[in-house]
Amino acid sequence: MYPERLIEHFQNPRNVGELAPPAVTVEASNPACGDILRLSARFEANRAIEVRFKVRGCTASIAAASALTEWLTGKTCEEIATFQPSIVDEAVGGLPAASKHAAVLCADGVKLLCKRVAAL
Repeated sequence: MYPERLIEHFQNPRNVGELAPPAVTVEASNPACGDILRLSARFEANRAIEVRFKVRGCTASIAAASALTEWLTGKTCEEIATFQPSIVDEAVGGLPAASKHAAVLCADGVKLLCKRVAAL
């Protein structure tokens, strides 16, 4: 049902947890399925040097968030602003149609993160 890379991210998620301030923390949710993504990122010189996540949700949302933190780490705010759901979809080896909401949840989290960083 799920691709091998998705299962790997689910069983061995990367960058789980939260970062203390001055890290930026945002929370995105999907009211349709109830999944919640909490992203924390620490920036230095406009670059995300450390990223963590917490998810309350399905297998796909956990795996997608894990892959998202890997993608975000090392990126500048400008690079982060180019994020598209397809990036996470590809990173986990392809989300099944019923699980595409996980990539959208990640995109919502990234949008909130960019807005919060821009406001600082």
